[in-house]
Amino acid sequence: MKIIKTIIVALVILLTNQIGYTQKKDKKANQIKREAEFYKIIDVPIPKDIKLEVGGLALTDNNKLGVSTRRGELWLIDKPYSQTPKFKLFAHGLHEALGLAYKDNAFYLAQRGELTRLEDNNKDDEADAYKTVFSWPLSGNYHDYSYGPKFDKNGDMILTLNLSWLGGGNSTMRWRGWMIKVSTDGDMTPIATGLRSPAGFGINQEGDYFYTENQGDWVGSGRMTHLESGSFAGHPAGLKWSNDPLSPLDLKPEDIEDNSGLSLYEYAKKAPALKAPAIWFPHTILGISTSDIIYDTTGGKFGPFDGQQFVGDQGHSKIMRVFMEKVNGVYQGAAFPFVEGFSSGVLRLIWGSDNNMFVGMTSRGWASTGKKDFGLQRLVWTGKTPFEIKTMKALDDGFELEFTKPVNKKQAANLANYKMATFTYKYHKTYGSPIEDQQNAMVHMAKVSDDGLKVKLTIHGMRLGFIHQLEIPSLQATTGETLLHKKAYYTLNEVPGGTLKSMQMEMKKSDKKIEQPKRVTTIPHEWGEDGADEKIVIGTVTGLKYDAEEITINRNSKIELTLNNNDDMIHNVVVTKQGKETPLKVGEMALKLGLEGPDLNYVPFSDLVLAHSGTVGPEGTETIYFTSPSEPGEYWIVCTFPGHSFTMRTKLIVK
Repeated sequence: MKIIKTIIVALVILLTNQIGYTQKKDKKANQIKREAEFYKIIDVPIPKDIKLEVGGLALTDNNKLGVSTRRGELWLIDKPYSQTPKFKLFAHGLHEALGLAYKDNAFYLAQRGELTRLEDNNKDDEADAYKTVFSWPLSGNYHDYSYGPKFDKNGDMILTLNLSWLGGGNSTMRWRGWMIKVSTDGDMTPIATGLRSPAGFGINQEGDYFYTENQGDWVGSGRMTHLESGSFAGHPAGLKWSNDPLSPLDLKPEDIEDNSGLSLYEYAKKAPALKAPAIWFPHTILGISTSDIIYDTTGGKFGPFDGQQFVGDQGHSKIMRVFMEKVNGVYQGAAFPFVEGFSSGVLRLIWGSDNNMFVGMTSRGWASTGKKDFGLQRLVWTGKTPFEIKTMKALDDGFELEFTKPVNKKQAANLANYKMATFTYKYHKTYGSPIEDQQNAMVHMAKVSDDGLKVKLTIHGMRLGFIHQLEIPSLQATTGETLLHKKAYYTLNEVPGGTLKSMQMEMKKSDKKIEQPKRVTTIPHEWGEDGADEKIVIGTVTGLKYDAEEITINRNSKIELTLNNNDDMIHNVVVTKQGKETPLKVGEMALKLGLEGPDLNYVPFSDLVLAHSGTVGPEGTETIYFTSPSEPGEYWIVCTFPGHSFTMRTKLIVK
């Protein structure tokens, strides 16, 4: 009998796990199906005898697609937009080409040990000249990847060089872990170091450099960093070459302390050359191995995200979207999910002449959710506009959201529709980092624009140097559709004006007491010697109830309200606005306060709250003072201690 019971329990657990897995799988499939209404993934057919492990993509002047591969080949594809493309081998014998560019009738690509120019002088679509533009030494380490080039506005080429791997990131050869610039004549200038595995990088319209990083030693999670000449991005191995006369910085590896207990943002205050990320991509939440960056330069021909960035993720076989802004001279912004479901690991992205995207993929040795070893696909906009958070801009006391479609104003003004948490990662030598110092932030005001396209959120709990995860699970557009992607991740390094304002809340270092303006526990001096017009005492009874079902007061009266807690549980009193559902709404907001609940007496910052006490323990008491509303009607007194608001409420009649 015992064996039978054990088998039954095991079968139940197995069935439960299978149901959970199926539900999760179905949810993902439904999300991919929803995304496909707006952006379709279309295969570019690849001949069966070609192993197109994409390392780089570039279009020629006559609209043929060049594809460099990890196998050392360069293929030229005629009619790449069709279902009958024609492949021709343009070059071979190369050493793992993980980048490609085309300029002045020639291809440029980074091999493991050199930047090469490939020329087709007789115009037969085959390279007849392989010319070394610039070379660097190799260690033979498998991790010595080289990426690029991309041309900057001056016609120079930008490349990034991966660190070797010897029990950790290591710069065994000169300039490993660096971003470098090479002229077409072969002159090299080192730009910045601190790079670990810089598979993706881009140049914006202002000529500024950005690169993406993958989780590893000294790298808590995927991220994007703005690099300038002399920047240090965080990994100290490349600082080995800072004594070179060409180096633009003189920071040394020994200057960087391991296990300081600080975040990268905090450590940057100690080491000015260190650049805090402009964007974090939370590991496993948004991606696991960030790759290429491209800017939407289509002028609205790829949807409503003109000027924004698209970033690939190799491990999750997806593309993310980034809205970037510059605040006080510092780049920062928000990352959003965009499209997932590609056939292999996304490594390279370029625009086609039709203003849609070519996506090059590979997964050999680098596992991905897309199960194919390689692939080439197109991401094509269907012409339909998705309902999305278009932009998320930092304010000194919150964020301004812009949507792609007008929102339901009533829903958008409902604070219960927003959730926010803040967290960061530890800066240390250890591979990766768990989420550190996670706290709930609180949306305590939402102001909707007249056209319904923007919502200004006033936030309590914003923190400089932290990732701000915003979730909007139920908001609808006026069309009735919900957001295609319900989460955003804003990396907050600066706020306009330079001073972060904590709306109606200050933390005292001594006792961590939070100031709550609607909790007034002393008689207001403007009431004079006469004091309160009316004095009310409310007690508690068992069963999570107050001892009065109704209390009547006059409008515009000075009210002294005392809570006597006769119970063996903690309670409070919160006076709310009119509306039968208002007590429950405020109670739901209190439930979502999370870690901040006790410090806030489980009272949210909300316009629905008129006055409130603190939390009062068993046999305790507290008196508060407020002026009753000027508008007669039925208001409420409710206990917002978690779980109490369902039953513990008293009708407050104002006449």
